[in-house]
Amino acid sequence: MSENSKFRPGPATGVGSMPGGDAREAAKTVAGSIEEFPYLAELPARGPGADMIGRTTGLLVELYARVEPSGWRLGDRPGRDTRRARSWMGEDLDALEEFTQGYEGPLKVQAVGPWTLAAALELRNGEVALSDEGACRDLAGSLAEGLRLHLDDVHRRVPGAEIVLQLDEPSLMAVLRGQVRSASGYRTHRAVDRQLVESTLRDVLAVHDGPVVVHSCAPDVPFALLRRAGADAVSFDFSLLTERDDDAIGEAVEAGTRLFAGVVPGTDTPLSDPAGSVMGVRTLWRRLGLNPGSLAESVTLTPSCGLAGASPAYARAALAHCVRAARSLADNPE
Repeated sequence: MSENSKFRPGPATGVGSMPGGDAREAAKTVAGSIEEFPYLAELPARGPGADMIGRTTGLLVELYARVEPSGWRLGDRPGRDTRRARSWMGEDLDALEEFTQGYEGPLKVQAVGPWTLAAALELRNGEVALSDEGACRDLAGSLAEGLRLHLDDVHRRVPGAEIVLQLDEPSLMAVLRGQVRSASGYRTHRAVDRQLVESTLRDVLAVHDGPVVVHSCAPDVPFALLRRAGADAVSFDFSLLTERDDDAIGEAVEAGTRLFAGVVPGTDTPLSDPAGSVMGVRTLWRRLGLNPGSLAESVTLTPSCGLAGASPAYARAALAHCVRAARSLADNPE
């Protein structure tokens, strides 16, 4: 999406994962809690194929993966694990469709990005795809095509929605720094050139002509690289920011990039008052010398990461808390 200015997501949303294994219950919770910016819930507790990597392998076109003791490994044909991943995705989409009847507004779907996928998926020799430039290229191409089909499916099911695509890239910094371990564990794979990382991300993000977000709940999120790759928003764990990130964040905000700030803990914790949850965001704005009035225009609030490790009651409370904290930010930006 070229025009950041057109991106008007809701004031709060979730990152992706939810606790439990009941797709209808998760979709009902999300639609009821985040009325202005719902998302497709992920339920990794169901097991292999519902996990982040397995779920995305189910979207790949002409590439298939199966579960090995060491993790997900690419294979020649679709097997039980691929079928399971696709079946669960179908269940999740059915539930989303049921609870978003007549919905008009932003709706977020998530998938693992090409670099985290390349750092996790094994080739036949047991090394990850990241070890082979050709394999990385094939994987990114297959993912792009799969995402295109997936987004078309979501659009058919929820025709009034403005679909927002989120790519999850928690391993991105490890890829850029050469910190992804080899199969033996004794060495690490070479750092991937930043320009290649950026251009691959750009190609995958370009499959969607609507708004795109890149999420990473790891430290040192590369804001500038993600912005150049075409991300309209960057989603991150706010507690991991340091003042080293200030310049990159200031530049991103001034360029129109939206911040999805993870301010509410992702696992059961006593929650502060909503205003307390956004105190850090207000402080950052002051430190950067940005106009407080632009806060609600520039920030969407989320939990710090997925809610898969939370209790169902806490997951509901955390989403509702994000909504209340966003209202506090809009009503009293100073």
